[in-house]
Amino acid sequence: MFDHARDLPDDLERLQTLRIWHALCLDRIDRKIAYLQERQAAEERGRARRPPTPDWILELNRTTGHPLAVHVGDCGMTGHRTQPVSHDSARRLLTTDQVPACPFCRPDTELHIVDLADRPAGLQARTPAGPSLARAARLEQPCHSGGYPASEVTGVCHPEQEP
Repeated sequence: MFDHARDLPDDLERLQTLRIWHALCLDRIDRKIAYLQERQAAEERGRARRPPTPDWILELNRTTGHPLAVHVGDCGMTGHRTQPVSHDSARRLLTTDQVPACPFCRPDTELHIVDLADRPAGLQARTPAGPSLARAARLEQPCHSGGYPASEVTGVCHPEQEP
């Protein structure tokens, strides 16, 4: 810190004061280092104890506990109430139980479920037998304003896009 003897005071009292001041600074620095090392060790212990991220997550309704959506394990769009599910359970929930797939992480695509990947997210709602026959017939009929079929998602008429 001091390169030359002339940087230090000449009297003993001031030299002792400087030594005490530097000892206090070193003590403060040592306490801060010990605190940070303990905090880092606690974080590492927490990481080691944390269970691994599940491959698939089922998001549940907060009040009823009914399934809301299936997510990929690392999806950031899950709600507060979730539970891990197995690969087979995720496939069953998406196909048989018709639980919606998260539109952000697309677990149906990850699970190679083709028929769900092609459906719009709004049509993946939980229904016993899928869309009603009357709704399906209504969507296939031409619209009253120009003969265009109605959109499956909005029900609004639009021209068919040509390839």
